[in-house]
Amino acid sequence: MSYIDFVGILHNKTKRDYIERVVSHDKAECAKIASKFSFDYWDGERSFGFGGYKYDGRWSVVAKAMIDHYKLNKESKILDVGCGKGFLIYEFTKLIPGITVNGLDISDYAVNNSKEEIRENILLGSAGDKFPWEDNSFDLVISINTLHNLYNYDLYNAIKEINRVSSKNSHITIESYRGEREKVNLLYWQLTCRSFMKPEEWEWVFSEYGYKGDYGCIFFE
Repeated sequence: MSYIDFVGILHNKTKRDYIERVVSHDKAECAKIASKFSFDYWDGERSFGFGGYKYDGRWSVVAKAMIDHYKLNKESKILDVGCGKGFLIYEFTKLIPGITVNGLDISDYAVNNSKEEIRENILLGSAGDKFPWEDNSFDLVISINTLHNLYNYDLYNAIKEINRVSSKNSHITIESYRGEREKVNLLYWQLTCRSFMKPEEWEWVFSEYGYKGDYGCIFFE
């Protein structure tokens, strides 16, 4: 298991007012609405989530880095667990025409509003349930900013399933914190997070649950 940061380059570009996030709206109500992962979370007001999650090509740099690191080619098969609107897996198809991509997401709104080019390859389902694919189906299984939204009992199953359907490589990115300031910022900013852990705790969880792949963290500095 190696620590690899693929997503920080995007995460750190966003400016965040942590105090405003808490005081400008009823945070508990916003979190309740966000946890439905419906229109409000994706394309509603910023207080409920993304504030409009539209395709703009930003995930291309992440896809390129993963292609280079994992030496992917047109014969490769990729699964994105918690793929949202499928923007990342779409970038794989642009960079490597002919590559096979699949996605899984709990949000029917996200699936129905995903990139049309790869929509038929995205299934509706929870990362905490059994995946509808056979053992060793994918050369790379990724899960970006998803597993921290699970409670521990679902997290266990998600990691087991990622291991099961991956024949070679996997990568998980989760939200985390390294000190009290980042912990407070994470608590202020998050809307759907269920598992709050330092990187060392995530490593322990991965080890206990038998995770065989790589991981990275995003921090709220």
